[in-house]
Amino acid sequence: KSVSLQRTWRALPIMGREMSLTDVETAWMYYPCMQAADIFHLDLDVACAGMDQRKAHMLAREAADKLHRKKPVCVHTHLLMGLQEPEKAKGKFDENANINLQISSKMSKSIPGSCIFIHDTPNEIKTKIRAAYCPPKQAQGNPVLELTEYAVFTERKTMEIPRPPKYGGPEIFESYEKMEKAYVEGKLHPLDLKNGVAEALIEILKPARDHFQKHPQMLEKMRKIGVTR
Repeated sequence: KSVSLQRTWRALPIMGREMSLTDVETAWMYYPCMQAADIFHLDLDVACAGMDQRKAHMLAREAADKLHRKKPVCVHTHLLMGLQEPEKAKGKFDENANINLQISSKMSKSIPGSCIFIHDTPNEIKTKIRAAYCPPKQAQGNPVLELTEYAVFTERKTMEIPRPPKYGGPEIFESYEKMEKAYVEGKLHPLDLKNGVAEALIEILKPARDHFQKHPQMLEKMRKIGVTR
């Protein structure tokens, strides 16, 4: 009773459903409400999720007054792009064009080749990064550069690009901005960038990889969960 059907429909993108769909299953309409209800049931002060979940959070904030519950503070994180080429927004997930593209192209565990798992082996990481979309001299819509900004430079102050002496030798960048500038200017080759990102991710994810090697039963439980996509 606290929200309208139209308002709930607008929140469907939180479960990967387009706003432009005309054939909507009844079950879908319950999902945003259930997610908002979780916030109240858990008595959360802060709700944190990706940008694609913010409409469910706004649903909870709007309903809070009518339900006489406290409004949650909502924190929304950037969505990492999938390793494949960004889709030209086939459907409408958000009114904002940039967020729409972000949601439609996000990294997803249901598309294994498009994502890096924290338990991936070094060879798997290298293979995935090597095959990733990485247009030369282009920063926008470049998933490899995005990994550099959000996964590498958030964990370390510098990043080394391993490069043969005949191509200039190894190079160390002290900030993402400097690396992006070199890439856009064509001073950093896509393959060299990929090699650097792969090596950095292999090292950063080593603790998680070691953990699951010691406790494989935990990973097996996750692998038995079916993908609903």
